[in-house]
Amino acid sequence: MKDGAVNNLVPGIAADCGGQCSCATCHVHVDPAWWDRVGGPDGIEAELIEFVDNPCDTSRLSCQIAVSDDLDGLVVRIPEGY
Repeated sequence: MKDGAVNNLVPGIAADCGGQCSCATCHVHVDPAWWDRVGGPDGIEAELIEFVDNPCDTSRLSCQIAVSDDLDGLVVRIPEGY
C-alpha cells in the first residue's frame, strides 16, 4: 500500500524507510469497517505504532498492509498533524 501512496503523492505519507517497517512515517488509521479484513499490527510494526503521533485502535503502518483484491475500496485516513 505504501507504494501506491508514495507514487500518487498522498500528503502525509513520507515512507522514509521505503517500506522496511523501520520509521513509521506511513502511519494511517484504517477505517473501522475495514479493520477485520486488514487485521492488526504485530511484531515490529506494533512496537513502532506505540511511538507515533495520534495512534488509535485501528492504527497501521501502510507499508505493512498487504494489498489484495479483498481490500479493493479500502479506506484509511492520515492522522491529524501529518
